Amino acid sequence: MKLVSYKTEDREHLGVFVNGHIYNLHSCDKLLPNDMKSFLEDAEVFMERALAIDAKIKAGEMMPKEEAFYEVIAPVPHPSSCRDGYAFRQHVAAARRNRKVEMIAEFDQYPIFYFTNHNAIQGPGEIECMPDHFEKLDFELEVAIVIGKKGRNITAAEADAYIAGYMIMNDMSARTLQMEEMLLNLGPAKGKDFSTVIGPWLVTPDELEEYRIAPKAGHTGNTYNLKMTCSVNGLEVSSGNMADMDWTFAEIVERCAYGADILPGDVIGSGTVGTGCFLELNGTGLLHDAHYQPQWLQDGDVVEMEITGLGRLSNTIRKADTQFSILALKK
Repeated sequence: MKLVSYKTEDREHLGVFVNGHIYNLHSCDKLLPNDMKSFLEDAEVFMERALAIDAKIKAGEMMPKEEAFYEVIAPVPHPSSCRDGYAFRQHVAAARRNRKVEMIAEFDQYPIFYFTNHNAIQGPGEIECMPDHFEKLDFELEVAIVIGKKGRNITAAEADAYIAGYMIMNDMSARTLQMEEMLLNLGPAKGKDFSTVIGPWLVTPDELEEYRIAPKAGHTGNTYNLKMTCSVNGLEVSSGNMADMDWTFAEIVERCAYGADILPGDVIGSGTVGTGCFLELNGTGLLHDAHYQPQWLQDGDVVEMEITGLGRLSNTIRKADTQFSILALKK
């Protein structure tokens, strides 16, 4: 099932996406809420009812009225939190090699994550960025999950049961801001807090069952063979696969939930797939060719991410009409 959040006349709604059409879930079953936040807060009950409606629509047993005029927004417009992981060894190793530093041994010991700005979630459409963001503006091609029930001290063996669904994530990054603040060892903040893009819908685990494969040796949790690509202005710049995750989402959830509650509506990203950002691609290019021309996102660029089973997430980058700069405020 593909759950989608959308707007009509500035009101948010929750629907199911079937064969190119959106059907409002509350209209199909008055016991279902009309927004994703309420749905996830009692997902263990609501998910079963929504799956039944989805099956009836697909079988032609229900013919609800489809939405005609709407704006698709982030599937989880108001997450209770947003974390981002670091699960792809290829990306980490390449980024460190490009900086001429050794691969960090701790990567293989435990999965890590950081908290990002859950109030900066966006979906398909235009992404407005400030002038400082365009100082090496980047995309990051990722998969994300959303948590469907509250939990604490969860083991990896049971963690997949807490995942309500999967979606594409573009962890937008302002690299000049990020690299400056990372020198102070508190992690990314202003380089990341302006936009995290998710969408176009939330895909429930049952739809991905045909792609499920065994996790890597020594790891626990569901793993999927899903091709991941990113194109900028129609030209493919990145290609990878979710199967390359070295840490599973179950293992990341296990760490997130240790001594802390995970909540319905929490969004957790995988981290960048190998080749999944210009920072890595530019570094690799310059490593092999001193005349390589680095590429960064520009005003008007169209970024399209596509992942098998999860759809296509398309965004147009826009520059805000202002000269305000925090880089200019440095002492």
